Amino acid sequence: MTQRLPASLTPLDTALAALLRGVGPISPVELPAAEAIGCVAAGMPQFAAYPPRDIAAADGWALRANDLVGASSYSPLPLTELPVWVDSGDAMPAGRDCVLDAGAVEMSGPLAQVLAEGVPGQGVGRAGGDIADRSAAVAAGYPIDAAALLLARIAGVERLSVRRPRLRIVNVPGASATMQMITDLACAARLDVIAHEAGSRDATSIAEALDVSVCDLLLTIGGSGVGRADAAVTALTQRGAEFAHGLALQPGRTAATGRLGKVPVVALPGAPGPALAVWFALVLPLIDKMAARQPRRTVTLPLARKIASSVGITEIALLAEEHKTWMPLAVGEWPLHAIARADAWLLIPASHEGFAAGEPVDAYLMRE
Repeated sequence: MTQRLPASLTPLDTALAALLRGVGPISPVELPAAEAIGCVAAGMPQFAAYPPRDIAAADGWALRANDLVGASSYSPLPLTELPVWVDSGDAMPAGRDCVLDAGAVEMSGPLAQVLAEGVPGQGVGRAGGDIADRSAAVAAGYPIDAAALLLARIAGVERLSVRRPRLRIVNVPGASATMQMITDLACAARLDVIAHEAGSRDATSIAEALDVSVCDLLLTIGGSGVGRADAAVTALTQRGAEFAHGLALQPGRTAATGRLGKVPVVALPGAPGPALAVWFALVLPLIDKMAARQPRRTVTLPLARKIASSVGITEIALLAEEHKTWMPLAVGEWPLHAIARADAWLLIPASHEGFAAGEPVDAYLMRE
């Protein structure tokens, strides 16, 4: 059966501009380091140099390289001063600039001779070699990864400043699988997520769940079509939301976008493919602006075959990487097997008729 559509469709660019209008970075919050991974940094503290002074990078004898010139196993060199044994991580003794292996020094009572030369810095971890003085683990606007957390922990930083948008998801009964998918995506993006299921599919029950008092962004899932059981749009109207219903986006044409009070709201379709497309095209840009995130990375590869698109409708193609090319899997309509196999997605503007085979295209990765 052909899906019924809203009477008119709003261009994607128009809907996105309206959603982003007046939206700015939310206030930073401080989280324990272990909870900050994946969140967008709002500014990292400047770390002190680590190690703070030269340390031994290996177990062995701490010596002066200039005292070892000419030493070898064939011509042992007596030492005028006893070497100092250091374990890895120990501070280097004053005046010593290299560490030789245990077998490079022979001890005979109070006498010592060295069997190998050394060079300054051999076996030594230099001050600031791991963390430069006044450096940061990650720049503001970028997600905090495991490597950044490692540096923070080594530097003794226990809490980190992040921007973590608060997202409320209201699910219309019947779209549970899609709701779980969107919730998983939101959690993976390290949003502060509250998921709620409306009591029933009627507009009154859905309207009662549309609480924007404790969120920066509101999503509804399901009930955005024009069928008799599609009551999410009616519920938004009952709550006094200002919105546009129907997007010139495929998949995702039955979505609605607007505001409930000052909070942006996006009504996602209940089917997984259209909901995911709207998440990519509209929700991610909103989240990125709220988190002051730097632009997401794209990967440029030539197309393995051409993509045809209808002018006037923004379409999103799913792509798989094959032999250093992007292989189109689905355009406009997304079967579940294409979603499962896809490595990236490509936005095809409404003004384009598509792309030729072999043409390089910039695609966003499905999973960063």
